[in-house]
Amino acid sequence: MSLATLEARTGARTVSACGLAYHSPVTRSSCAGSEGEWIAQVADGDADAFARIYDAWSSRLFALILQIVVDRAQSEEVLQEVFLEVWRTAGSYSPARGSVRAWLVTMARRRAIDRVRSSQSSRERESRWRDYMPDVDQTVQQVEDRLVGEQVHRALEAVGEPYRSTIELAYFTGLTHREIARRTGTPLGTVKTRIRDGMARLRRELGVQS
Repeated sequence: MSLATLEARTGARTVSACGLAYHSPVTRSSCAGSEGEWIAQVADGDADAFARIYDAWSSRLFALILQIVVDRAQSEEVLQEVFLEVWRTAGSYSPARGSVRAWLVTMARRRAIDRVRSSQSSRERESRWRDYMPDVDQTVQQVEDRLVGEQVHRALEAVGEPYRSTIELAYFTGLTHREIARRTGTPLGTVKTRIRDGMARLRRELGVQS
């Protein structure tokens, strides 16, 4: 992450001087001051002080973040988030609660760990969804099959005899036309006619185009 990126995000504008980045022409003496004072100045919206904090800490914080996150691109994003948080929350820093170093390191570590957890959670959600999808597909298919079965049953009832029982023997028990004829004592030609006419009636009941 470059300082230019942060400039775009924070609205600060800086130029380089005395090995650091500053908002306006400065002398080397203006580089003086403690980090605690710089943070206080950042809280007042001082872009020069913000640049000094960035220049002093960006490399060290990035190394810490990279150790935790591992992925370089994500580490750069986390570093940017850290310095955006510095810019926005500098007023919350209190020397009584610890050094600037401790404040920045804690912030960077927390952001890095949050990023790792977020990435892991995302992968776990994707994994759970992939595992869940076959169950969903199977359930949907079972529901659809049941609804279709109920619809066919109602349509068969509407078709009536002698077509219903003949169709059931042919399609639900797997009997051949000759076996149906023998079982029911019906001529083979009649069995075939009942199946043909019964299926035509069934299609009409189901709203299926012939």
